[in-house]
Parts: sequence; C-alpha cells; structure tokens
Amino acid sequence: MQVNITKKNIEKPFIIAEMSGNHNQSLDRALEIVELSAKAGVDALKLQTYTADTMTLNIAEREFFIKDKNSLWGGTSLYDLYKKAYTPWEWHGPIFKRCKELGILGFSTPFDSTSVEFLESLDVPMYKIASFENIDLPLIKKVAQTGKPIIASTGMASIAELDELVRTARENGCRDLTLLKCTSNYPSTPEGTNLLTIPHMRELFNCKVGLSDHTLGIGAAVASVALGAAVIEKHFTISRADGGVDSVFSLEPTEMKMLVEEANRAYEALGEIHYGISEQEKKSLQFRRSLYIVEDMKAGDVITEKNMRSIRPGVGLSPKYYDVLIGKTVKSDVKKGTPLSFEVL
Repeated sequence: MQVNITKKNIEKPFIIAEMSGNHNQSLDRALEIVELSAKAGVDALKLQTYTADTMTLNIAEREFFIKDKNSLWGGTSLYDLYKKAYTPWEWHGPIFKRCKELGILGFSTPFDSTSVEFLESLDVPMYKIASFENIDLPLIKKVAQTGKPIIASTGMASIAELDELVRTARENGCRDLTLLKCTSNYPSTPEGTNLLTIPHMRELFNCKVGLSDHTLGIGAAVASVALGAAVIEKHFTISRADGGVDSVFSLEPTEMKMLVEEANRAYEALGEIHYGISEQEKKSLQFRRSLYIVEDMKAGDVITEKNMRSIRPGVGLSPKYYDVLIGKTVKSDVKKGTPLSFEVL
C-alpha cells in the first residue's frame, strides 16, 4: 500500500484533554480542570460516562480482581476501581456548560446504551468509543444512530475488528469517523506506540486518523502530526502529585499548553514539497560561499590556490568554478577582498 501524506489531506490537529477520573470525586476540581484545559488552548474536554454497575459486577475475585502488581490499579476489584473513577452523571451538565462558556467542546465516552441516552439528553456534539469497547458492535451501532461524529480508539483491535467497527458505524449513520492509534497500556512506551500505523490506517479505512496517547510527555503526540494525525487525545490533570486513577500518565497544565503549541508548530512546519530558495531564504543568499581574491594581485598574475578561496559571503562566482579558474590570469590589478567574476579575467 502506497501511503501519501501532504498538508492538503491533513487537518490542523484537534487537541482533546481527557479528564477521566482525575477530578478525584470533586466537582470543584472537575470545573478547575475544564478551566485549565481551556487556558492551555485545547479544542475539547472529554469525560467518561458510566457507573460501576454499568461497567462490571460487584465481585472482588477471579477475573473481576486486578492481581497484576505492576498495574497502576493492581490490588483492587474492577467494581471498586470504576466506583472510584466514575464521573457522577449529575456533574455532566455543569461541566459541559462550563466548557461552552469557555469556548471548548465538551463531550464524553459512553459505555452502554443508558449512557448514550443520557448524553443525548445533554445534546453532546460528538462521541468517543474507548479501546476496550471498540469490539462492542451494539454500542457502536447505538452511538452511530445518533448521527453525531465518532472518534474511536483502536487499542488491541485487529484489522478485522476495526473493519467491523468502521462498517457498523457507517452502516448506521455515522458520516464523520476518526480512528485513533492507541496502545492500551498505562503508561505506554514510545517504542510500543507504532505511529507508522497512523497513515496506513487512514488509507486502509478512508477516514480521519489521530492518536490517543498514553506515553509520558508530548514527543509521541507531536510526532504523530507529521504522520497525519488530525486528532490528539491526552489525559489531563491539575497536578500529578495530587494523585488520581490516571494521574501518572496525565499532562499538567504547562505541559498541555506546550503540546498545543508544538502540535500546531508541527502542523505548520509540514508545508509542502519544496526545493530551491524559499521566500524566507532570499535574504540569506548573500551569505552563501563564493569565490574571492584573498591577496592583492597585479595585472597578468595567475590565479592560484593561495590567492583565491571559497569564502562567505556569496557575492562572487559559485565555488563550482574553482577548478576552472585555477591557472587563469587577471587582466588588471585586483585588491584583496574582490569577489571573482569573469570580467576580472
């Protein structure tokens, strides 16, 4: 598959701040996260809409208990984790209202049909499908039938599974679909991010693409812009030191501001395929190397390696004539510092 990337088919990066459970069960903190997101320059803020009961069963053993000691959430049950991390549904209205007041989009990730219906009652502008739900075709169908734009993370999904996701979304009314390359590990590593999948995915599914990034820092996210990412999602918190379910791999305000600035710089830097002198470079032409007489010469003197050099600035003949001029004579006296021209010979 040939993958073509030009600025004409890449949109300016749309930056999403993911609040997740970083509100630490405080509405005031949640609203502060909204305000800091807007101040950092993001385009949107995203919530997650679920309850512990809509996500799993209240069982603290077997597969319902996270035993992996290396996991950020090891030693707790799925139910208790979601109970701690969920955003109370009565907070959604005030949070989205504050987003609107500050000029950013507020939307959410639904996890079942009841959350879709609830979010529809709030008239959210779009929806996100999480990586762990990208195989839940009934949920994707329900979301697509709203007719709203869908952004879907692709973590863990095979090409066949993504094909089912895309077909289900489109067959049920979705006309604006974005797939985000995602590594569902928290935090994930740069070497496991596989950004080269982004342009391949765009060509394969003929849709907008982006990155849901769980790495530390902003390097991977900024790099994704050069590969065609039109959407970047990063978890966001007031301060990692405050703790929270996702705080370890979340950006702080100064970092999010830097991401917005650098992602936009990366986009502007794409430019176009260009060789030769650009408009910005015209004034620099004078500082190129060129051939100069570097010793005083008398009429009839021979040009040698001693009295001619390639130096800056660029007023004289191009250095490519160096070998041609060696051995030639000057027709009149020439002072040191004279740029060489054919008229001197």
